[in-house]
Amino acid sequence: MTPEQQQEALTLCEKLAVQFEGMRLKPYLCPAGVATIGLGSTDYEDGRKVKLSDNAITEARAFELYRRKVEGFMVVVLHDCPKIDSVGLLAACTDLAYNIGSNAFGGSTLRKVINDGGDRDAIAAQFRRWTRGGGKELPGLVKRREAEIALIC
Repeated sequence: MTPEQQQEALTLCEKLAVQFEGMRLKPYLCPAGVATIGLGSTDYEDGRKVKLSDNAITEARAFELYRRKVEGFMVVVLHDCPKIDSVGLLAACTDLAYNIGSNAFGGSTLRKVINDGGDRDAIAAQFRRWTRGGGKELPGLVKRREAEIALIC
């Protein structure tokens, strides 16, 4: 993937984050019970975990935290799935990895299906397996996975 394609994928990821994470400038608990701020950030640049007692941040800081983190997830996705050849699939996988964590993504059957050359339907089926948070299926995650799947058409 070229740097331009990677930047295009990052832009798509940001749109998904705004849509599904929402912009919250004060710390809050996400549906899985994790302290979160901004566009789904659970930690700061220095590695400190977000706490509910933390001060509010600006919108600009929220985007900075998000971009720093999501760029790291894209590096992991490109390493774990060297056969990704479309901007949409890169964006979908990066958004998923941001949402579930790089370890979960790296150990996923989705990764194997992509690397084995799986077709769109097989890849979509794997995305649909990641709809649970805090032990229950979450409607927001169902919608997010469908939005990610729409990018891989």
